[in-house]
Amino acid sequence: MSYDVTGIRAQFPALAAGIAHFDGPGGTQTPQPVIQAVSDALAHPLSNRGHEVVGEANAEAIVVESRRAMADLLAADPAGIVFGRSATQLTYDFSRTLAKGWAAGDEVVVTRLDHDSNIRPWIQAAQRAGATVRWAEFDPATGELTADDIRAVLSERTRLVAVTAASNLIGTRPPIAEISRSVHETGALLYVDGVHHAAHSLVDVDRLGADFYTCSPYKFLGPHHGVLAARPELLESLHPDKLLPSTDTVPERFELGTLPYEFLAGTRAAVDFLAGLDGAATGTRRERLAAAAAALEGHEDALRTRIDKGLSELEGITIHSRAADRTPTLLLTFEGRDATVAYRFLAARGVHAPAGSFYALEASRHLGLGDTGGLRMGLAPYNDAADVDRLLEGLADFLRS
Repeated sequence: MSYDVTGIRAQFPALAAGIAHFDGPGGTQTPQPVIQAVSDALAHPLSNRGHEVVGEANAEAIVVESRRAMADLLAADPAGIVFGRSATQLTYDFSRTLAKGWAAGDEVVVTRLDHDSNIRPWIQAAQRAGATVRWAEFDPATGELTADDIRAVLSERTRLVAVTAASNLIGTRPPIAEISRSVHETGALLYVDGVHHAAHSLVDVDRLGADFYTCSPYKFLGPHHGVLAARPELLESLHPDKLLPSTDTVPERFELGTLPYEFLAGTRAAVDFLAGLDGAATGTRRERLAAAAAALEGHEDALRTRIDKGLSELEGITIHSRAADRTPTLLLTFEGRDATVAYRFLAARGVHAPAGSFYALEASRHLGLGDTGGLRMGLAPYNDAADVDRLLEGLADFLRS
């Protein structure tokens, strides 16, 4: 296993600005190979997909290669990879499509832990169908959302459960595979928000038991758009509203309008970049991704331990990220002081750790933080020990100020 963080950092032009980035949960910086892939796609002939002229062939190749790359990243079938403008847009689209089969008396489960993009679309779709919404609660003292918490709100009328694979606010990773077994025993579908999860975990959608899994490449070094993975046969059973001349073939059936080819090219490049994070890894792209995920986890765990140790020496802070299994993402609040003031204090010193609830509104409220949340710090592949030391020194200075 080999993780050369210095070599990795050298491939991120944005780091030349000298900022210590802890804003990865909101979107990562972009490595040069991804920037180059986007540029190359736009610099060469590009047309609507086809096979007759070079522009058509280039577009077709980009889409095919990007589906294969995302399938390797998620251990999914390329024929089940759907591209969209964002994970939020995809969830809204699928909520409207799935709700066509719901009726009064049916039930939909959402959780307090989730980002609002995996809550509000389901609530609104359920309201239109006359279905009932049931809430799964998490323990604010520990940050844990367990399979028992989900089972407590399941019934024979449950049609869908929407749950995050990792909280973008406090990092909690619920036991999705165990939750999946309980959900499927009721005959319901499981819709998993993997936007924060995919950036810090080796994903296997079948092992997770997710019927639908969404993620966003810009959270793992790629461009801004969304991706959904599902079994092709499940997609075949769904019929979204679409234009009459557009293809009815899966997965294109769910991709409304022309795809952003340059962003898809960047996404393929991002997956290839991730596969190279372990410089010693060989084998297929999926095998290299597995090795890279292990190397990245080791790197991030070491940095998180450094952060935890440093925070333990500071007074006047509360850490709300407490789950036993969580991503390297921490939410802090300060005794008698506004987290936004801490955010601005750090920003003035070239350390970016933003404050807010980050659209995890229900989670923030459930933690007793209202709509304001706290200061969030998240690690990304390019963070190093010097970044962590700057963060800890900045927090110490803030608490003394």
